[in-house]
Amino acid sequence: MQRLWVGAGALAGFGAVAMAAFTAHASLDEGAVGVLREAVQMQGWHALALLSCGLWAERGGRLADAAGAAFVIGLLCFCGGVYALVLAGIRLAGLIPTGGTLLMLGWLLLLLSAFRRA
Repeated sequence: MQRLWVGAGALAGFGAVAMAAFTAHASLDEGAVGVLREAVQMQGWHALALLSCGLWAERGGRLADAAGAAFVIGLLCFCGGVYALVLAGIRLAGLIPTGGTLLMLGWLLLLLSAFRRA
């Protein structure tokens, strides 16, 4: 699973940089740009969290893997939902808050993995 989390983190990081570049050059109103920047920042931080899961997975066990899964699904729901809403006007009910909740759960699972018995 280590490679999966590192790969997912690298892909999320790549996507964050691409979305940051898009946001910087897109012809959008100021409010939309602000919302996109927040989502890009969230994606970048959680790309690093996924890399951490990959580096920690061997010692953190199933809890670290569960954290990685929560981060991936949370990123897809939260950032994907924000991007769909701002860029395409598509509102997917409950997707953004569900994604945010999964991201928070990922951090709690990663915390628990740090205290699990080896």
